[in-house]
This record gives sequence, structure tokens and C-alpha cells, in this order.
Amino acid sequence: MALAALMILSIVVGSRSINLTTVISAVFQFDPLNDEHLVMWSLRIPRTIVGILAGFALGTAGAVTQSVTRNLLAEPGVLGINAGAALLVIAGIVVLGIDRIDQYVWLGFAGAAFGGVAVLALGGWQEGAFDPTRLLLAGAGLSAALGSMTGVIIINAPLAALDNFRNWAAGSLEGRDFHVAFVLAGACAAGFLLAMSISSRLNVIALGHDVSLSLGAKTSTTMCWAGVAISILAGAATAAIGPIVFLGLAAPHLARLFFGSDHRSLLPASGLFGSCILLAADVIGRIIAPPREVPAGIVVLLLGGVLFVLMVRRFALRRSL
Repeated sequence: MALAALMILSIVVGSRSINLTTVISAVFQFDPLNDEHLVMWSLRIPRTIVGILAGFALGTAGAVTQSVTRNLLAEPGVLGINAGAALLVIAGIVVLGIDRIDQYVWLGFAGAAFGGVAVLALGGWQEGAFDPTRLLLAGAGLSAALGSMTGVIIINAPLAALDNFRNWAAGSLEGRDFHVAFVLAGACAAGFLLAMSISSRLNVIALGHDVSLSLGAKTSTTMCWAGVAISILAGAATAAIGPIVFLGLAAPHLARLFFGSDHRSLLPASGLFGSCILLAADVIGRIIAPPREVPAGIVVLLLGGVLFVLMVRRFALRRSL
């Protein structure tokens, strides 16, 4: 219900408000000569769809990341996904002269996949399983290395290229069209189905390496498939809208408060909370500084910081009781 309400707000709220009657008319009786109908179908509706899909992907990827690293403070960015996507996007803009989102979204996806695979390779495994601590250290090291390379390119980039990169790096949904939504939908479907197929084994991994081995779980195989799912989900979302920090951390925590820790329900719940957070941030970003917009990625940081403080206080209160 919250997501449905946010979808409606995302369509009707903006620099130019559209009433609900016009929305219904545009959906069922589209008039190409009506400029409000054109605004809806060319801007608002694809933007809303991209926000739902990207939030869902990041929320689900965050839940899987926290499971395989056994760290409730982990999120997809710590595995080098954001850094890999940023490097290839800025390289494509500066070196190849790409200036369209539907073109460099593929570079972002490739860079995110490279970052995820590289972290899995550098993290290695011990005694037949990936070590969560080594994965986090490998992710931090790779992110620092790729971030420094990105910085070198940015310093030497022309101003026009910096404007394109800044729009993407801020985590904005503005200008995303149905082509981006189509690419993102395919990646979300593949990544989510893969994550759900190993959800029961993620429950076993959460018990710890020794316990999972005693139960006969194939830990290394599960973590490999989890890494692939994270790379697909977070990689596609990052490529489409830029690096959204904190959403992949906050959404799983909210999902656990309402649905518990069983990954069979935690994964879809985390995705839905991620969609709600991102859509809410996008709507708030349109109205807090009119006529300009504040990118959703910045609003997510503001909302997520407050939300995380409240969750920490609630956890501390429970422990004291």
C-alpha cells in the first residue's frame, strides 16, 4: 500500500503538478496532443518504474550482502560494485565521448560486474569457503584503488564530461527512460530469481561456517552464487541511476523488524522497502528546493542517516531491557 501511494505521488508531484484525473485519462485514453500526457509517458512513468526497480534491486542485494559477509553493517558498495561502475562510466564519458544514459548504463553494468568478480577473486577462500572478513578487506582495497583511478580521470576530464558524470554520480532518477527501465527490469528479474533460489542456503550460512558445514551445506558454492546475484542486482541499479549509498544497508534492517530473518521472506521484503525508500527520496527531492531538484541519492543519505540512528537507539533500548 505504501509503494502504491508513492507510485501515485511520483507521477503527480513535480515542478509541474498533474492531477489524478489526468493521470487516469493518460493511462487509459492517451492523447499525444496533450502535453501533460506526454510528460507522464516520457518522463514521470519511466522515472517511477526505474525508481521502483532500482530500489528493489539495491534492497535485495543489501540483504544478500549482509548474509554472505555475516555483517549487518555491510552493503553492496563495500564489495567494489560502486567503484567499478564509476570507473567505467567516467572512462566511457571522457575517453569514448558517450553522453547518453542509455549508452553508459552498459558500461556501468560491466564495471559493477567487474568489481564484484574481482572482490570474490581477491577475497579467495579458506577451507572450502569464502572468509567474510577477507571479502570485506578485498572490497575496501579494491574500492580505494578503483576510486583513485576514477579521481585521476576526473581531474583531467573536460567540464562537459564532468557535468554528465556528476548527474550520474549524484544518484539521480531524472532523465531515465523506458530503455533504461527495460535493461534494469531484466537484470532485476534474473538477480532476484537467483537470490531466491539460494535463500534457504543463505539461512544456513547465517548460522556460521562451522555449523553450515556440519549441516552439509556447500558454503563456497552458495557464496559464489550470492556474489553473482549481488553483482547483477546492485550492478544494474548502480549503472542505471548511479551509486546510491546506504539504501542497501537500511532496507534489510527495516525488513527484519517486520518480517524476521528468514531469507525466503527477508529478500522480497528488503526489495519492497528499498523501492519505497528510493521513491520517497525522489519525491522529496523534487519539492524541497523548487524549481530545481535534489538528487535522490543525496536525500537517501539524509533519510537513511536519521533512520539508522532511530534503529540503533531501538536496539540499544532492547539490550538495556
